[in-house]
Amino acid sequence: MPNLSDPATPRTDLMPQASPTPQSPRTAHDRAALYDPPELTRERWEEAGQRLLAKIVGEFAYEEIIRPTATGAAETYSLLLDEPSADGETRPRLTFRARRGSYGSWRVDPASVTLTEGTGGPRPLTDPLHFLTAARRTLDLDGATLGHLIRELTVTLSADTRLDHGALTAEELADVGYAELEGHQTGHPWLVLNKGRIGFSATDARHWAPEARTSAPLPWIAVHTSLATYRGVPGLSSADELYARELEPATRESYAAILRARGLDPREYLYLPVHPWQWDDIVLPLFAPSIAAGTIVPLPTDGDLRLPQQSIRTFLNTTRPDRHTVKLPLSVLNTLVWRGLPTERTVAASAVTSWVHALRDGDPFLRDECRVILLGEVAAVAVEHPVYDSLPEVPYQYKELLGAIWREPLTRYLAPGERARTLAALLHTDPQGRAFVAELVRRSGLTPTVWLTHLFAALLPPLLQFLYRYGTVFSPHGENTIVVFDDKDVPVRLAVKDFVDDVNVSAEPVPEHASMPDDVREILLTEPPAFLTQFIHAGLFVGVFRYLAPLCEEQLGVPEADFWSLVRAEILRHQARAPELKERYEMFDLLTPRIERLCLNRNRLHLDGYRDRPQRPHAAVHGTVPNPLHPS
Repeated sequence: MPNLSDPATPRTDLMPQASPTPQSPRTAHDRAALYDPPELTRERWEEAGQRLLAKIVGEFAYEEIIRPTATGAAETYSLLLDEPSADGETRPRLTFRARRGSYGSWRVDPASVTLTEGTGGPRPLTDPLHFLTAARRTLDLDGATLGHLIRELTVTLSADTRLDHGALTAEELADVGYAELEGHQTGHPWLVLNKGRIGFSATDARHWAPEARTSAPLPWIAVHTSLATYRGVPGLSSADELYARELEPATRESYAAILRARGLDPREYLYLPVHPWQWDDIVLPLFAPSIAAGTIVPLPTDGDLRLPQQSIRTFLNTTRPDRHTVKLPLSVLNTLVWRGLPTERTVAASAVTSWVHALRDGDPFLRDECRVILLGEVAAVAVEHPVYDSLPEVPYQYKELLGAIWREPLTRYLAPGERARTLAALLHTDPQGRAFVAELVRRSGLTPTVWLTHLFAALLPPLLQFLYRYGTVFSPHGENTIVVFDDKDVPVRLAVKDFVDDVNVSAEPVPEHASMPDDVREILLTEPPAFLTQFIHAGLFVGVFRYLAPLCEEQLGVPEADFWSLVRAEILRHQARAPELKERYEMFDLLTPRIERLCLNRNRLHLDGYRDRPQRPHAAVHGTVPNPLHPS
């Protein structure tokens, strides 16, 4: 059996000889780089380590995993570590400079971190692995968690050196397209181990990680309808309607011919792409009985090249950008969860899309004024595992193994002259330390304050309308939230994606929920009104603006207090549009004096760690933090 994790491997034993096989995207130089990666130099490793160490200290302090104390010197803090020094008497002391910011955050100067051990003086510390091991008792880590953390930390650093190796300037990045820009992003700004990807080898990462910036063909499979279920929005209500748009007639006929050659009826099968890594590591071993029985049949690639995005399991079609984006399960542990596709939620994807689209299309403000783009998950094939899916007590990773979701392509909705970038891109700084957002502001010709006003006016009104009017929230973090710019790089409107995983509704019903179909009501997660606002706080304000605000102060001259005043002004402006919803503004109050502190890194270190569990983990809650949007 050939290795489908290698796109260069022809699968001649799984298909007719005349069928197309994917070609290798790698040159001899690229193959040599697998064994002697050019990005792994001492200089890059130390630079990446210094940045990541500062991030670790800052985020652990924000979540109160560590509690640094002020030294008396301006913006200087220290932390005693529990691991004794070599003399066995003194304890090492970490010292650093940091600016305190909104939500009680810490912005640590990477060049300021020093470690004092024994009788020696302070010396610069650039190695986060040294910090992790020296502080393991301070961090209250058990041995198993520590071992996995070291692995995730080392792999994350390796990915960061790869990013540095091909880094572009902010000016160059401003000319990069939406799909390609994803390969230059540095990952989740809050989670410190954001590229751990447990399950990937170094070769896998070089092929399939977004920073590899490599488009590749995806193989397809046919799955019998005894295992597979199809759902689609109106216009794609049958699988044939989807395949007519996604596959060339000759490709569809070749797939049918492969099935007929095995004595199988193509009308009883559904087609879907499969991630090559998932096929080799998960499907072949765990669905072996189904493959032997012919209920799962390998097929050749459709010939299109697809590029992995930041979510790692989502692929944009670079050969035919007008075709759908595909989201595929990938049983890799990354940023807290296994990146699979839950069977039930995959089946419900198109129904959730239809309901969310109906809310938008029936609301003149969302439809005509905001012109918000909702990238619908318009079709899906969910594949059950014959054994695992009937066992509720088994780890959730085994119930998210196989399926596909087709999402509308962004290019379909952009007007002439418009371009799009994920919100996460605004947090990027280039190797010279220049912020990407500073380059966009320069190109716009606007003052920074006016440009930010446009940004907030593009992002907030549609999110607030869904919250206040419909008791519904997206998770508007930097990857799901897409900013659409005009031809002068001025933000003009919002695009949002990832509905079935990240749409939540109020547990306290509102009349507007009456239009919600039963199958949508059964699948969407609900939260009390007081917590529903956390999706905007944690996803957008804490998860993005907490980093954007100090960046704007440092590089655009906009004081952080002014930044948050502009955000608050946009919220109040939106509320003034519909004074009749006053009770909703109080019900979903974004302007409270304090909010609960959600913790992502604390979850990994102390709550869930790396243990298997039957349900996906959620962010930990630890105390409260001051809300910069409160009028005080």
